[in-house]
Amino acid sequence: MKKVIIVYDSRTGHTEEMAQYIAEGLRFSGTEVELKKVNQIKKEQELEGYDGYIFGSPTYHKDMIGTMKTFLFLAQKAPLRDKLAGAFGSSTHSGEAPKLILDTMEYVFKMRPFSLGPFKLTEDNISTREGLKACQDYGKAFGEELQKL
Repeated sequence: MKKVIIVYDSRTGHTEEMAQYIAEGLRFSGTEVELKKVNQIKKEQELEGYDGYIFGSPTYHKDMIGTMKTFLFLAQKAPLRDKLAGAFGSSTHSGEAPKLILDTMEYVFKMRPFSLGPFKLTEDNISTREGLKACQDYGKAFGEELQKL
């Protein structure tokens, strides 16, 4: 069974809610999943042993939040090359964080970007039926793509 780690941070709980529903979608695809907040990862070795990685952050002032940036510096030391990478996040309007994270995963860490690219939702849409299903669908599609690798 393939194994994915979702590492995220959340200012208001919206990105955390997304992480939980993305994890549910991964489970629907038969993928084992672990969820961790960025502050739970203390050493790059804690990122070893996974087949796929999904990182999430809300957008704050058209950027990812500081705790995610700090985490990415730590993650850069882990052996992530060629692993499947996804990114997600919530925002009130602009939503740049997921693309910034996925670009870092692809171009700096040399990971394989998930075919659906970065996933973002505005905070108004997250708790709707459509928003929750979109999160599940992202996770499920990630898991299905990972199973083919």
